[in-house]
Amino acid sequence: MSRVSVFFAPGFEEIEALTVVDILRRAAIDVDMVSITEEDKVTGSHKITIGMDKLLKDVDFEETDMIVLPGGMPGTTNLEACEPLMEQVGAFYEKGKYIAAICAAPSIFGHRGMLRGKAACANPGFESHLDGADVKQDPAVVSGHIITSRGMGTAIPFALAILKELQGEEAMLQMKKNIIY
Repeated sequence: MSRVSVFFAPGFEEIEALTVVDILRRAAIDVDMVSITEEDKVTGSHKITIGMDKLLKDVDFEETDMIVLPGGMPGTTNLEACEPLMEQVGAFYEKGKYIAAICAAPSIFGHRGMLRGKAACANPGFESHLDGADVKQDPAVVSGHIITSRGMGTAIPFALAILKELQGEEAMLQMKKNIIY
């Protein structure tokens, strides 16, 4: 079974983060909501506070199949400033393990040169940060082991793209049917 870690920083975009958690858990995928702070609750950009499953220091990255970075401001800048998390993003990229980001967060991959020669998308205000990418306008883009999406309105297609990569087309289509998408 797959294990996904969704990382929460103060100022995260609530819909982007929780849609991924919800859809993947409906598909019986193990999903950990992980605080990058030392607090077990994180407050999003719209002042919604969410309880976490784990703290960053408690994540077993060897047992994790995918890292997911929600967008939001200042959530994205807080994620990017978290050096231990960025080390893991780099390690996953180098190993060819899945990394996914939505809204402003794909800029993190762009800043690290991870999108050169790959298709990617982001919130329109952050497309200029997708250094070297073939920028797309699709709701979600899968390019090798990197999944990107544009914003809160594309959170369901983003979660479905993640599900498809982890469990296949049939599981994704069944989920679409189940959630009436």
